[in-house]
Parts: sequence; C-alpha cells; structure tokens
Amino acid sequence: MQTPQEARAGIVEQHGIDIIPEHERHGRSRDLFFLWLGTNTNIYYIINGVILISLGLTFLQCLSVILIGGLSFFLVGLTSIQGPRTGTATFAINRASFGPHGGRVLALLNWVTLVGLECSGVALAAIALLTLTHSFGWTIGNTVWFKLVVILVVAGLQIYIPTLGHATIILVQKIFAGVFAVFFMAIAFLIANKVQFTGGHPTTLATITVGIALMVSANGVSWSNTGSDYSRYLPSNTRPRSIIWAVAIGSYIPSVLLEILGAAIATRLPGASDPISGLPAALPAWFLVPYLVLLLFNLLSLNAIGLYSSGLSLQTVGLKIKRWQATMIDVVLCTILATVTVFSADYDSMYSEFLSLLIVLLVPWGAIYLVDSWQRRNTYHAEGLLANVGGPYWYHGGFNLAGIIAQIVGMVAALFWVSSPLFHGPFSLLFGNSDMSIFTGALASGVVYWILSRIYRTSRQTEPQEQLEAEGISYSSSPSD
Repeated sequence: MQTPQEARAGIVEQHGIDIIPEHERHGRSRDLFFLWLGTNTNIYYIINGVILISLGLTFLQCLSVILIGGLSFFLVGLTSIQGPRTGTATFAINRASFGPHGGRVLALLNWVTLVGLECSGVALAAIALLTLTHSFGWTIGNTVWFKLVVILVVAGLQIYIPTLGHATIILVQKIFAGVFAVFFMAIAFLIANKVQFTGGHPTTLATITVGIALMVSANGVSWSNTGSDYSRYLPSNTRPRSIIWAVAIGSYIPSVLLEILGAAIATRLPGASDPISGLPAALPAWFLVPYLVLLLFNLLSLNAIGLYSSGLSLQTVGLKIKRWQATMIDVVLCTILATVTVFSADYDSMYSEFLSLLIVLLVPWGAIYLVDSWQRRNTYHAEGLLANVGGPYWYHGGFNLAGIIAQIVGMVAALFWVSSPLFHGPFSLLFGNSDMSIFTGALASGVVYWILSRIYRTSRQTEPQEQLEAEGISYSSSPSD
C-alpha cells in the first residue's frame, strides 16, 4: 500500500510558499532522516576532506576538524522545526525576522547563494559526462558544439525531479541513499591500501580555525537556509526534538564518513580535490565508467534539493509565478552559468572561494532566524507571514529594523575575521590568517537582534484593517507576535 508521499511522487507539486493545509500533511520525522542521508551522501564531502589536507593539516587534525564541523548540522535541524508549525518555507518564515520587504532582500541573497551552488553541480555533472565520452575514445567530445549539447542534456535531466517537487524528492533521495552508500563504500574499499593515516607535521591553530570554518560552511551552514522547505509537510504536532535529531544525524553520518575518506585519499593523492581528473587516479581503470555514471546521478539528485529551495526563494522575493515555473527559471540560469564554468576550467578555485564566503551571509542570518524563533517560542501567525502588506510582521513600512541592522552588523563582524582566498579580514591578518568568522558573525548578529527586537517590539506598525481584508486575510492577535 502506498503512503500519501509515494502516491504524490511523479506528479507536479502545486504548492509553493503557500501554507500546506493540515489535511495534506503527512509523514514522520524519520522521512527527514532518509532525505538528508541521501542528500549528504555526495561527492562534495570527499572534496571537503581533500581541501583540509591541502591546507596543511595532518590526518589526525583533519579528523578532529571534521567531527567538530559536522556538528553544524544541528543548525539544519533547528531551522527545520518551524516548517510544521507554519506550513510554509524557510524564507517565508524569515519575514518574521526582517519584515515582508526586508525578507525579500534576504530571500534574493539566499537565491543567489543557492543558484551558485546549483551552477557548480550542473557544471560538474556536465564535466563528468564529457569525461565519460572521452573514456570511450570519442574525440568529438573536444568540440565546442558537443560540449554545449552535453550541458543541455544535463540541464534536461536536472530539471525533472525538482520540477515535480517535494514528494518526488523525498522518495528519490530515500532510494538513492542506499545506492550512493554502496557506491562510496566501493570507493573506500578500492583505495583502502593506498591511504596513509600518519606522517606530516601538525599545523598551527590559526590554520585549524580556517579548516573548521570551511567545514561548518560546507556542512550545516550551507543547508540551514533550506530546513523548513522540507519539513513543512509534516503534521503540525510533530515533535521538534525528533525533527532536530532526524535531520542532524541523517546529515552527520554520511558527511563525516565521506570527509574522512577524502582526507585519507588526499594523504597520498593531494590532487583528489578534482573529482573528475584527480580522484579517479586513485581508482582502478575498470571502475572509471561506473564511477562517472554514478557521479553524474549523484550530482543531479543533490542539485534537485537546491533547485527546489531556490524556486521557493524566488517566490518569496515576490515573483508572481508558480513554484515549478520558478524552478525552471533557475535551471535555465544555472545552465548559462554552468556553461561559463565548464569553458573556464576554473572549477576548483571557484568552489573553495564560494565556500569561504558563504559564512559571511548565512551565519548572521541563521543566528537572527534562530533567536527570533526562540523569542517567539516557535509560534507564528502563518497567514501573516504571507501578507504583502500589513499584518503582525509589517513593522515599519514592511521592514524589521532589528533584523536588518543585526544582519549588517553580523556580516561586518564576520568579514573582520574571515580568511578567504578572496579576502582576509583585519583580525584574521592580526592573528596569523586565522578564521573566527563563524563566532564573530553569529555572536554579533544574535546579540544585536536580541537587544533591538526588544526595543522595537513596542513600536511595530500594521496597515489599516481594510487593506488586509482586501487581500482576503484576517488576523488575530498572538502573544508571541
């Protein structure tokens, strides 16, 4: 007998950021466990482990950094508990922190980060398919027009799952979780005799902080902005604790194991940060074709998560389009950007630079979002979150100054102590190129928001009731608002 989720799989989801009615809610927290297990069983975590070794850390230092960095997945769990309470997506809920208009700005920035990650996935999938054609000896793969055809083929494959939506993604990730687990276990087995767990010289504490920042950014921070997008279909009475643990453990297990595998591979093969031309060098020649085929599907399934959430973010920005239409727009844009990436042949450096600066935006945002949720006791006026004008989250002309000021302060504080290939903050330079941007960004934004939200609480403004009724929305007072 099919579950409600399985029955909806294969059918285009009609819901976007609108509130999911209670009678359409289904599933349990364990569904999120399998979703995030499948999502985080991906090649990027092997790359992350390799990057740690390239920083100069020993394997044992990498092990400590990986175990610590993986704890950031509890952030994803914490940003997932609002979904069942409201029935809407993360950046619609985010309007409570920034106001309807301020929320649009943050949703736009979030959309940019998601499109950036999706672009790298589409580009890497296209490169994998091109390399597969080369393995068959097809010289036609070197021509410009053939590369363009391959990119379009990848885009065509990519658009299917995220366009269908939530139920299909949940089911596909649950299936792929086992497939990809076997795939990566095979890789671990084939390179087991080539790794080296000792040797090297311990690096400085400053370098370790850079490693922790990268792991936190690549792990929990990079997914925290999507948490409620996938939990909003759960019944409203789902226990928050069960959601947090399901998401965190489902993410922690595969990511940590794969990052350890990546670090182990890099002890003998530093060039393995390139999953196409580097990592296969450690594998038997006969495994290249199945490796590339499975890598292609691994990237496509992973990208489905980002494309689905980016479509929701685009709706939150204010575009009057359906979710599946927003997803198609994002796929087209990713295809264009991926084409530039493929022909630039500069994938490795672009990925590392993107990760290092992701902290600057998302860590302050996450701190504000979670402080706001804590202050409200995780209780929201769901309809008010979707109002274009007025309501309990209108604040001052549609902007919550507490959230906006705290976001700016947090980003500045993070920049002051970030260590990136593109930029080194003054505190980073002062303390040996260290990176404490996670702590400075989160602490500054969280504290400032907590203080300012209490100051502005008594001066929140709403539009006249007749404007709200014209939109077909009515409001009731709530102590949490």
